[in-house]
Amino acid sequence: MNTVMLEKHEGFAVVILNRPEAMNALSRELRQDFVGVFKECEADPAIRVVILTGNGKAFCAGFDLKELGSSDTENVSEEADNIVADAMDTFQGPIIGAINGHCITGGFEMALACDILIASDAARFADTHARVGMLPGWGLSQKLPRLIGLSRAREMAFTGAPIFAQQAYEWGIVNHVVPQIELLPTAKRIARDICACVPEVLKQYQKLISEGYSMPLEEALAWEKKSAIDWASHATADAIEQKRRGVLQKGRDEKQAP
Repeated sequence: MNTVMLEKHEGFAVVILNRPEAMNALSRELRQDFVGVFKECEADPAIRVVILTGNGKAFCAGFDLKELGSSDTENVSEEADNIVADAMDTFQGPIIGAINGHCITGGFEMALACDILIASDAARFADTHARVGMLPGWGLSQKLPRLIGLSRAREMAFTGAPIFAQQAYEWGIVNHVVPQIELLPTAKRIARDICACVPEVLKQYQKLISEGYSMPLEEALAWEKKSAIDWASHATADAIEQKRRGVLQKGRDEKQAP
């Protein structure tokens, strides 16, 4: 059985963590398979967006603690690598996290590495690093406070208690909460909308938002202005008009669709 499954669609791919009997915990095999799948997505120019989800009742329960506990390595750091986060960071396109169930610790870190998050009404999020005796290394301690505020992030980190889908929506962790049956269709609809954008602009826009977010506002605004001027200097009136007509036609097609 493949621990990570890949489905290719027009313009996007669906990557599915596939250890449902172990809540899609990140075993050595799964981590290696995950890197291979993301390399395949990055190497395929037809894949512009990735949807990441889990098979079964969990999105991902984090590292396989049973496997870590039975390891014959003296230093757990040799096992707790960051190849999963690196693989996601290397993919040059938006990643949509379709959170279908339990999203815990390392799984939570994977979710926060996505650009857009959608949750099913069965999703729950928890940071149990402190409970299991580990520190986060994929960005959770830095990304979560910036997303939901220091006090809320501290509560999640210090208690390990889960929050459910609706609360995650209210706190700004996820963009949408939908019934389980609508999770992948919603993610695919968003992926298709993204694929309608100009590829080169989308890549630059993603970089503009992600990198600018970590800058002081004044510095970020100056960088945005420079980037816009640099990009506009290479644009032509004919190209802009062609894209404008394409957007108008897409709008007409959507109105006529049943």
